[in-house]
Amino acid sequence: MSEGIAGPISPIVGEVGTYPFARLDEAKRVARERGIALIDFGVGDPREPTAPQIRDALIAGVKETLEYPKAVGLPALRTAIAEWIGRRFGVALDPDREILPTLGSKEAVFSLAQVVVDLPGGKDLVVVTEPGYPVPARGARFAGAEVISLPLREARGFLPDLDAVSEIQWNRVAVVWVNYPNNPTGARAPLSFYEELSARAARHGFWIASDEAYSELSFDDQMPVSALQVRDRSHVVVINTLSKRSSMTGYRSGFIAAPERLIAALKSYRPTVGTAPQEFVQMAACVAWGNETHVEEARARYRVKREILESVLVSKGLRVAGSEAGMYLWMALPAGVGSLAYAEQLLDHGIVVAPGVFLGPSGEGFVRFALVPTIDDCRRAAAILQEAL
Repeated sequence: MSEGIAGPISPIVGEVGTYPFARLDEAKRVARERGIALIDFGVGDPREPTAPQIRDALIAGVKETLEYPKAVGLPALRTAIAEWIGRRFGVALDPDREILPTLGSKEAVFSLAQVVVDLPGGKDLVVVTEPGYPVPARGARFAGAEVISLPLREARGFLPDLDAVSEIQWNRVAVVWVNYPNNPTGARAPLSFYEELSARAARHGFWIASDEAYSELSFDDQMPVSALQVRDRSHVVVINTLSKRSSMTGYRSGFIAAPERLIAALKSYRPTVGTAPQEFVQMAACVAWGNETHVEEARARYRVKREILESVLVSKGLRVAGSEAGMYLWMALPAGVGSLAYAEQLLDHGIVVAPGVFLGPSGEGFVRFALVPTIDDCRRAAAILQEAL
């Protein structure tokens, strides 16, 4: 066997470390080997049934032969997305010039930095928030950018302090990532927040990337707003998905809505990386974006699940923080209780939650319950929590 010089591996691979929820998967594996039956509130993978009409459209789209899907997506899907945006947010977008279907939202979130970061010496900073979804920062690092993390504090309504970025830094920023309704805190952002970001973007020339995966899930009748609703959309990029809205995580179907010049750049970039959704999935997505009944039913179920768990958790000394919208309960722990230790305690009783620290340093002191188990399993979990805590 040859003992020559080893082939290179990007140092970024080691730098970003293990994906946080891979650690959670390992903890669950060990618990199962110990014979513990688990009720899993750890990962936000909905287990609500996908609506029958969506599944039927998927099956109907599977033809005897299928060509490579085009990166620009089916015209019918782009139109369905544009029509949904118009109904939901009152914003008119050109389906051919301002919308691009994606393979879910994760790949779009990761790859945006590859298109907008300008190296060397130009727009080489990416601003993210924490605790939060780790993919924007990871995508930025693989694009060679420097990352600034802004903490989300309860005292600020889980909104970032934009003044923490200096004027010199703003001039280097390529993109600012925001995510509302927020994962994990469940906070909503007011339109005034997006307007403030839009004004800064116009002044400093960066993109606002708004991950709105949870826009259709709310625990009350106040539906979240979108960054698309700002007066000046010239710097706004919105990414959304059917994963949470329509319980279609396994379908991998989402979209990017952005100004024409960025969509044109993405149309040039994306065929190279082969991320076009399969056409039968796109046909199912057309049906999903055109139907609201199944979304309303899912919202109602999430509200029931929250009610079941919230009462017992509060009675045991935890406090609801944020948790206005989305599919998560963000629970503040009693003073001095660590999130990892608390999660390990619950795991011993078969309840899986995400320690807040897994989602970022500012998540310490909190745990996240993803309300994905069935209503019956939530009732079982509440009974276990009543006895265990």
